[in-house]
Amino acid sequence: MKRFLLFIILFLPLVTALAVDFYISPQGNDQNTGTIYNPFATLEGARNAIRNIRSDRTASFDSITVYLRQGIYSIEKSFVLGTEDSGKPDGRITYRNYPEEPVRLIGGRVIPADAISQVRDESILDQLNDPNARDHLYVIDLDKLGIDNFGEHRKFGHALPVVPAPLEFFINGEVMPLARYPNQGAIQTGKIIDTGSVPRIRDYENIRGGIFEYTDDRHSLWVDEEDLWLRGTFKWGYADDKIKVEWIDPQSKRIKLSSPHMYGLGSGEPFQQYVALNLFQELDMPGEWYLNRSTGKLYFWPSDDAKEDEIIVSLIEDPVIVLQDVSFVTLQGIVIEASRGMGIYMQGGEENLVSDCVIRNIGTVGIQMGQGAEQTFPHITHDDYEGRAVSGKTGSLKAHLYKYTTWDRKAGKNHGIRGCHIYNTGSGGIVLSGGSKEKLVAGNNYVRNCRVHDYQRRNRSQWAGISVDGCGNRIDHCEIYNGDLQAIMVNGPLHAFEYNHIHHVGLNANDASAWYMGRDPSDQGTIIRYNFFHHVGRHDRKWMMGVYFDDGTCGALVEGNIFYNVGTYGSVYSNGGQDIIIRNNIFIRSKGPAVQQKSMWWDFAAHNWEYYFTYPGVYRRRLLELIDIRKPPYSIRFPHLASWMDRCEDGKTYVGMYPARNVLEKNVFYQCEQPLCLVGLHAQFDCRNNYIALEDPGFFDLHALDLRLEEDSIVYKEIPDFIPIPFKKIGLKNGSTGR
Repeated sequence: MKRFLLFIILFLPLVTALAVDFYISPQGNDQNTGTIYNPFATLEGARNAIRNIRSDRTASFDSITVYLRQGIYSIEKSFVLGTEDSGKPDGRITYRNYPEEPVRLIGGRVIPADAISQVRDESILDQLNDPNARDHLYVIDLDKLGIDNFGEHRKFGHALPVVPAPLEFFINGEVMPLARYPNQGAIQTGKIIDTGSVPRIRDYENIRGGIFEYTDDRHSLWVDEEDLWLRGTFKWGYADDKIKVEWIDPQSKRIKLSSPHMYGLGSGEPFQQYVALNLFQELDMPGEWYLNRSTGKLYFWPSDDAKEDEIIVSLIEDPVIVLQDVSFVTLQGIVIEASRGMGIYMQGGEENLVSDCVIRNIGTVGIQMGQGAEQTFPHITHDDYEGRAVSGKTGSLKAHLYKYTTWDRKAGKNHGIRGCHIYNTGSGGIVLSGGSKEKLVAGNNYVRNCRVHDYQRRNRSQWAGISVDGCGNRIDHCEIYNGDLQAIMVNGPLHAFEYNHIHHVGLNANDASAWYMGRDPSDQGTIIRYNFFHHVGRHDRKWMMGVYFDDGTCGALVEGNIFYNVGTYGSVYSNGGQDIIIRNNIFIRSKGPAVQQKSMWWDFAAHNWEYYFTYPGVYRRRLLELIDIRKPPYSIRFPHLASWMDRCEDGKTYVGMYPARNVLEKNVFYQCEQPLCLVGLHAQFDCRNNYIALEDPGFFDLHALDLRLEEDSIVYKEIPDFIPIPFKKIGLKNGSTGR
């Protein structure tokens, strides 16, 4: 290293600036010089070399690139870049794969083939319910490999903290399912004996889990299981939980949960269902696995020859990479996987870029911009939440943001996530933030050209493919699919969503949507334009939406989108909003209303005015205390909003209770059961110049979902100023899917 630094120092007087390259290899050594022939072994080795060079004030560099050579790098603790590791606007620091060489950072351990053996012990095999599994059971003794930190199974779910996953198991780059019953589908909840306590209504006395009758006799086989968990939607179709079982009584066919669900238990709806997890005896299909925590032995059924497979277990709970208060840094072409926590955490700084990376098989969030939070209130709660902001974790992020809607999560500005492929994550794909909601200052952070799918392996409710908060951020040209609930979840004003392809989401939910924003009328200036939504929700679920403006959401433009087979309760749905403009869209085969608005204050929320409007109501806090919509900058940027909390002439109601200035114009409806549905007194949309097509209006190929309109389409005759939707530009650019 000293010889290399001396060369640099001697050479520097001859030039004004230069580019420097360092190299890392799994076969390297951090005592090397970091050249291509003498590479470092770790990211820290290269980072420290860069720090040493930059400590010489006579040095000047155009850029520095750290190349990772092909291979697997086991990360035992977070790789952290801080302020001192920043580049410059004209001299970025880049960590990337060497061209054409795959690089994988794993937050776990690769299991050697000689640590795998087939189970011959009859006492073990006799515990399996399915005799066909006996010939396929293999074991890994983790204790012998020095792996003794297994993590723990913990409760998580709706309005609860995101927690790291326990040890997870991967074969050939795919996450394997923990032994469960049933293998497919779910079990319907039976008759409720005791709802349990209900934290949502501040039921903190006699805190207890619910009791219900089970509907599948298989439960009687699990009586002696000590670490059995149920995962499901126990009351509402948007609120999932994972809850431990306290006891099973086969005589009464009852089961008791060890802790309450937020809303208590319910039954009778098709979405009130669950699966049973962590059952060794139910290990009965290829890929399933189970860890005996007392012996340290991991049992599994391989899909093929176990000794030929690449097998990895996850270990670290902290983020694999942390970018904290660092600027002008690029991460490029790297695979990050097999962590119990998140993939990349970003906080502060400016103009960092994550480009062409793969984030997969992650226990919680793929990439998170900005702080998370930890709850300090002692009970499961909603309205009584108290907590504090923390760095490097997710935790109670959504609960904290619900309570403190102007929370600046310190995400930094002008950061980008571009061309990445994010999948098989536990608690959402990307959490995007930046900017100031309080001051209406844009963060200008973005997610572009990313493919995000299968992003709700663990947490589902509230943890979308991409979540965004703050102010003035952007999501464009992304493809999001394979999610039980939301593809995009939104908090904050002045965000833009353009050219996204969103499909096959809301697959196992109710009262849910592909795109969601709710309960804060100050989150205005939303643009949803040139997106393609299709195959959203299930037809047997009555409350499924495409774009969902919930509980008084106002001030949004929905323009130039195509909705095909989206929802059962509105491809676009509004609960009592104002200033929602739905223009120049195409709605096809809506199973229910294409557009629906409920005047919620005269419908389902008729008895909840005080909760929302009077002290210390949700709206009063959000619109007059955390910000003040009557004063700049809100009164200037959104003048219609200024009177929202004013009393009307009747002295009882509020201006915000009356939908107003909503417009539905220049839209095309084809094979929709109902173009527009208005529910409740005062529901309002001004409708003009829309066209209901009785026959195919001239799509290029409806069957193949090529939904461009032919040049001679009747739409241009019926709506002369209808603007062609740039259908071919929607979705990933140039077929990019990350790597």
